[in-house]
Amino acid sequence: MVVGARAEADESANGRDTLVYKDGDRIHGSLVQKNAQEIVFRSDRFGELRVKAADAVVIPGRKEPEPKPVAKAAPSAPAPSPAVVAKARAAAAKQEAEEERVTIWDRFSPSVLTAEVREFFGPWGGRLSFSTEVVSDVADRNNHSVEARLSRKWRSDQVQLTGRYDYAETNDVTTTDIVKATGSWRHEFNKKWFAQYRPSAEWNHASRRLGKPNDYTLLQQELGVGYHVFTSATRTVRTGVSQNRFDIWNSAPEPEHSSRDVQSVFEEIELKLPWRMGLTQRGVWYPVNGQKDGWENRVELNKKLTETLSTSVRHEIRRNNPDGSAQDYTRLKLLFGLDF
Repeated sequence: MVVGARAEADESANGRDTLVYKDGDRIHGSLVQKNAQEIVFRSDRFGELRVKAADAVVIPGRKEPEPKPVAKAAPSAPAPSPAVVAKARAAAAKQEAEEERVTIWDRFSPSVLTAEVREFFGPWGGRLSFSTEVVSDVADRNNHSVEARLSRKWRSDQVQLTGRYDYAETNDVTTTDIVKATGSWRHEFNKKWFAQYRPSAEWNHASRRLGKPNDYTLLQQELGVGYHVFTSATRTVRTGVSQNRFDIWNSAPEPEHSSRDVQSVFEEIELKLPWRMGLTQRGVWYPVNGQKDGWENRVELNKKLTETLSTSVRHEIRRNNPDGSAQDYTRLKLLFGLDF
């Protein structure tokens, strides 16, 4: 890792150390500890930070030299005039203000914001993503999406929580207005077998049923067991079977509630690619007697731009959901995210 000389040149001789990330973001404070794996840094504004040694460097502050002892003035030496004293005090106050000054970039840079979020969530990692599009051609279209994700790993367990809001309109008519929350818990029995539980809730305020507006709420619970087909440092392939419980509340043509139990087969792929890219994919197939089989698939290609910023392309498709009311869709989105 190479850090330009400009970063060192910008540091004032105030004794503070500077933590410099790969992308150039800087945080002032003092170095607590450093080894080959981790840097422990106490920042002026954001408390103690722990950073991988490969992701940043520390520029030591230039310490002021110890003042030389001053000989006692001779009894006949004149006292400094009030003007000289006032000037010295003004200079000292100006220097102190300069040392305490924090620029707008120091306050709101991605690295600083990420450090604050990481400090708040502790061992949980995650991402805040957004996507927006405004198009005017033969029709006026607006599409917006916001998503927040949290995840945490233990020795044999992994938990992930996701919340998303999608909104779209065409010629001032709302075509998509969906809030969706998803959870996932996977427990590893050994290197090959695992169990998982995936609850989800979806609320749609812009669907139609039998020609009438139909607000619906869908709750789905998936409980299954799976097998690791292949596992390595860069590639993971899993497959398994699940039992699903669908509960749906419809508002049209009249309010009603229905439940259904359906089996499914799923497969999951996770790949780590060169250039700090990653690919994830999950497909589910619902074989249902007496009607078309349902299926859904999601593929996402992610690229880390810096340690805190990323972008991704996501393709989602759902057909013939077994609940009988949830809308089919095909979505392709470009998202930008803040990682922590």
